[in-house]
Amino acid sequence: MKATFYVVAILAACGAAFFSFNQSNKFKSINKVHDEAVSSHATATAELTTTDKAITEEKAVIAAAQEKQGLLTQSVSSLKSTETSLKSESVKLDADLKTQEAEFAQVQVALDQVKKALETIGGDVTIETLPGKIQEIEDDKTAKTKKLEELTTLADGAEKNLVNSRAELDRLAKRLVERNSRIGRNSMEAVVTAVNQDWGFLVIGAGSNSGFSPQTTLLVERDGQKIGRVRPSSIEPTQTIAEIDLESLSAGVRVQPGDRVILAEPASN
Repeated sequence: MKATFYVVAILAACGAAFFSFNQSNKFKSINKVHDEAVSSHATATAELTTTDKAITEEKAVIAAAQEKQGLLTQSVSSLKSTETSLKSESVKLDADLKTQEAEFAQVQVALDQVKKALETIGGDVTIETLPGKIQEIEDDKTAKTKKLEELTTLADGAEKNLVNSRAELDRLAKRLVERNSRIGRNSMEAVVTAVNQDWGFLVIGAGSNSGFSPQTTLLVERDGQKIGRVRPSSIEPTQTIAEIDLESLSAGVRVQPGDRVILAEPASN
């Protein structure tokens, strides 16, 4: 009887030990699953934070570009308004100059008439009235000479203003053309015509004729979304070979023929 009791006790102890060992293994397995889940959650949170930061920075870049485009549009409108105003002023100065030239001609005619009158003075002029008549003629000559000098001064000033206005108009027109050229370069885009994935380069259907240079950094877009950057390595007049910045590509994304290429940074104003 006592031997049977010992056997049962031993079996019970063994069962308890096995149950404890089995539960310990399950607990370790559960802890391992829990730790892996915590690590995965931390990784996903870090990636989400990085993505949110990138989106925020991209939105800031887009907003800055839109603001700069608005300022450039306002500046172009202002230059066009100034150009119109200067052209109007130039037309007015031309008209004033023609009027002054006509007045100058009339004054010159009057001076010629005075000279002839002095040469042929006679008629009802007598010895008694001659001094007064001469003084009257001299006064009239002085007044007309003064007016002629004033008109000459005004004509010279008007001519200088006209020259200055034309020079300013030419300067503003040249500046407008240069600014329009810069705006055109900022809106330029080209097409990827070929891609070599093995060697990491592509061919763009635009070159130095479109304003590309070795220092130009380009963005690759697909369906309006930026997918990476490329750097020109060989530039010809009508095509460019560029290296793909593989680190700038999103995971699993590859540049393909037909993708669009735009300037990474707009031209300065």
